[in-house]
Amino acid sequence: MIIAGRLVSHASPCRSGASRDRVASTDGDAIRQRRGIDVRGLRSPAIRPSAAHTHGVNAYNRPNHARRRSMAMIVPEFWAEARIGEQFGRDHASGRRSLTVRRFGWSNANLADAQAMADARAREAFDRILAGASLPKRDPRVPYDAEGLPIREQIVERRGDIVITRNSYGARCLNSPDVLFADVDFDEPVSAWNKYYFLSSLAAALIAGAMARHLGVFLLSWVFATGIAIALAQARGRARHRADGGAEGRARKRIDAFVAAHPDWHLRLYRTPNGFRLLAMHRVFDPNDPAVVEFFEAIGADAYYALLCRRQHCFRARVSPKPWRIGERARSTRAGVPSNNPASMPKAGVWPIAAERMHERERWVDDYERKSAGYASCRFVEALGSRDYVMAAQAVQRLHDDLCRSDSTLPLA
Repeated sequence: MIIAGRLVSHASPCRSGASRDRVASTDGDAIRQRRGIDVRGLRSPAIRPSAAHTHGVNAYNRPNHARRRSMAMIVPEFWAEARIGEQFGRDHASGRRSLTVRRFGWSNANLADAQAMADARAREAFDRILAGASLPKRDPRVPYDAEGLPIREQIVERRGDIVITRNSYGARCLNSPDVLFADVDFDEPVSAWNKYYFLSSLAAALIAGAMARHLGVFLLSWVFATGIAIALAQARGRARHRADGGAEGRARKRIDAFVAAHPDWHLRLYRTPNGFRLLAMHRVFDPNDPAVVEFFEAIGADAYYALLCRRQHCFRARVSPKPWRIGERARSTRAGVPSNNPASMPKAGVWPIAAERMHERERWVDDYERKSAGYASCRFVEALGSRDYVMAAQAVQRLHDDLCRSDSTLPLA
């Protein structure tokens, strides 16, 4: 069964070095030819190229930073699915009476190649399961977090090896094989509730019950005392939350500590609706590089995002607003607090979707894009650390900032 979706994509190997930038950073023609991005006029007096670029060689293109050529960010143009099902007799060596296996295939060339890959993957999995291997009978139908499967989202645009996709709730995302992004969400106040609050409320209830010599008084007193104890615990938790600078202050301290320990790093800091975003400028990275793992842990990046980076062999940043934070949906919530409900995007399954559902989806996307024009996804705060950069990161930074409207004063969403 062929699942058709006419997309545009580009697959390229992840890089733990920056061998694309072997030429001097001033050689714009070579850079444009390799990346498909016009970088003329990107140089800024506030940013100086690294010493390695001045001499025409990237410092991170060394053996200890060699590329892992087997790793690649892939956003396929065509998808297909194969199904193999067989019935067996009672005396079959596997002990099975039947087996059905489904697998996806993908291609940047055509549907026939995608179908051939799906058929081959299904046959291999079928034979291995029949031989006793413990494998899932079907690939997960998810857009972005399946180990062993490429990114499965609608492609909006590509710029060289940078791919802009539309995610499951309609927002656009920038996907890069080697330019490091990380979002740090602010944490919430945690109640100080512990066993002492519980024991204190119980003791107060016992005293009130003993004085009244009535079980009902004891129970009512315990409920009342517990409510007071919970309120006090929450108030104390909020006070502790504010005492060390609050969620924003704690996040900033972790970031500043990392920069102090790694003065050779050049990080651009952005403010998002609920946290910070960081973009590394001084080099490119393989998502499985130990330095990336250390960075994520030090700044408190979301653990799930870190896992997805390793699985999908790319870094990712949302560059358009979340739908439920914009337009009428956001303004209709009580007390001016944006809704946390799922987006209103038509439920059409994982991309590519059925042709009969495309009209409804496209109508929704047009409305979303119109409303999102009045919002920014993040706002630039400042540059941290060194001022070294590689041209690959700078080109992505300019694209990211333009798509996010990070230099505007629009409300964040």
